[in-house]
Amino acid sequence: MTADIEIGAAPEGVQSLALKRANRHGLIAGATGTGKTVTLQVLAEQFAAAGVNVFAADIKGDLSGIAVPGDPPPAWATARAEEIGMPLVPGAAAVTFWDVYGELGHPIRTTVWEMGPVLMARILDATAAQEGALIVAFALADDWSKESKPEGALLDLKDLRAILNYIAENGDDIGKKYGMVTAQTVATLQRKLLQLEMDGADHFFGEPAFKLEELLRPQPDGKGMVHLLAAERLVHSPKLYSAFLLWLMSELWEELPEVGDPDKPKLVFFFDEAHLLFRDAPKELMTRVEQVVRLIRSKGVGVYFVTQSPADIPDPVLAQLGNRVQHALRAYTPSDQKAVRVAAQSFRANKDVDVATEIQQLGVGEALVSTLDAKGAPTPVARTKVRPPNSQVGPVLPNIRTGMMAQNKAGRAYEQTIDPESAHEVLTKRAEAAAKAAEKAAEEEARAKEEAKAARSASKSSSGAAKKAPAKRSSGGSRTTAIDRQT
Repeated sequence: MTADIEIGAAPEGVQSLALKRANRHGLIAGATGTGKTVTLQVLAEQFAAAGVNVFAADIKGDLSGIAVPGDPPPAWATARAEEIGMPLVPGAAAVTFWDVYGELGHPIRTTVWEMGPVLMARILDATAAQEGALIVAFALADDWSKESKPEGALLDLKDLRAILNYIAENGDDIGKKYGMVTAQTVATLQRKLLQLEMDGADHFFGEPAFKLEELLRPQPDGKGMVHLLAAERLVHSPKLYSAFLLWLMSELWEELPEVGDPDKPKLVFFFDEAHLLFRDAPKELMTRVEQVVRLIRSKGVGVYFVTQSPADIPDPVLAQLGNRVQHALRAYTPSDQKAVRVAAQSFRANKDVDVATEIQQLGVGEALVSTLDAKGAPTPVARTKVRPPNSQVGPVLPNIRTGMMAQNKAGRAYEQTIDPESAHEVLTKRAEAAAKAAEKAAEEEARAKEEAKAARSASKSSSGAAKKAPAKRSSGGSRTTAIDRQT
């Protein structure tokens, strides 16, 4: 198989990305409507053709066209292919569709426990006090699990609700061991969980949980599988969207073995709308992102951020992105002008390319490209006309998507939800039993009081009757005298 994937053509020649350096991460940036999605599609289909699995979020639904051949190709694609001398060969990649909500793809889930307190706090937009309450809930669940207690199973949102209720009802005992959590904090978290459920996020938490091996399984023909996350709805819950993708990257980093620098990645991960990950992110979360991006490449995973401007990416993360495709930027405002300067400074200089000027003059489907060469050094920036994809540009038809989903055995295994006994069921039963016991005790106490009251009433009546009873006279003989009664 080829050692490079072709991005497009420039006056300096064909611009390509070396597969051996593809795990050094990358950036696809540019203003809306400049061609980022098509560039993503070009890279994804070529990675798959080279035997590399791909995971990508499909924000607008357009990326789903990678599943069917572009036959016939649109006129602009034919013209571009002829212009740059890269012929179109209509073809498609093998695709598995996933969807957190289970509507446009197979359900993809994880457990609340796997998500962890930090990411759950991010999803819930929790304050420091509320995040502390979540940490206590997870610590309590962990202790119960270590004791093999089923109430330690934190699988779905119902389980998290149940544990939070338990903390509120047993605040004094919990506070002595884990730290004080106020009832007000718990109540606020419960309202936020309710809103999360109303937004449909409860579909994401539960079992069967998604298995990472789904993303790494090779195809019989040696080509890679493209895993598309239908994100048209999910992206409207930006914190859930970003937390989900960060969770997935974190799991890959934690679970995969070290492989160093392989000849090609095991998986390439495209993170579209990447600015959502970093917006208002707390320091702890930023540190985690930086750590994952820095270290995951040694696990054979390349991460490619897709966003409007390089300025959307924090410098410590941006410095890790070796392969860059920069589409046009517009400099209408001071912040836009700053973004242009940031982008211009991130490329290796080319005496024939004035980056700061040309970045504003690029047409649709044009980009400034710099990738890592075989030695790991960035190539000089080149103004490149991106090649068109061989697959369909635009969304796949709904009936084709449905048919592909029906034929995917691996994906169908996640269709049926499983609800084993966990914290919710155990704590609910315990609460119900305690309530019944309390009710029974209250009834017995009330009955005892009634019986005691009745007894006192009967005793009082008997005593009163005895006091009012007349003295009995003797039935015969003479009366006794006073002297006789005294002797």
